[in-house]
Amino acid sequence: MEILHNPRCSKSREALALLKGKGVRPEIIEYLKTPPSQARLKEIAALLGLSPREMMRTKDALYKDLDLQRVSDAALFRAMAENPALIERPIVINGNRAIIGRPPENVLFLL
Repeated sequence: MEILHNPRCSKSREALALLKGKGVRPEIIEYLKTPPSQARLKEIAALLGLSPREMMRTKDALYKDLDLQRVSDAALFRAMAENPALIERPIVINGNRAIIGRPPENVLFLL
C-alpha cells in the first residue's frame, strides 16, 4: 500500500493515522518532494476510475492561475506533474485499487 501524502495537510495526516491505527504501514510518498510522472499520474487516474480533472484541486488558485479550466487531459496530466500541489490529497493505492482520502475515512475501503 502507498499513500501520496502531504504532511502539512490535515486530511492527509488523518488518513495516514487511520491506516496506521489499523496496523497498515504504507509506503509514504511525499508527492510535493517527489512528484509522480505523467505516466504514473495516468496509472493512478485509471486506478481511481477518475478523469485527471477529478483528481485535481480545481478550487486551488494555482488551477485558475494556470488557466486549466478548458484544457485537454494531456495538459492536465502535464500540469500535475509540473505542479504537484494541484493533485488532490491524499491518494491511497493498494494493488489495483486507489481512493482519494477525502474524507479521510474513505481510505478504510481499501483494507
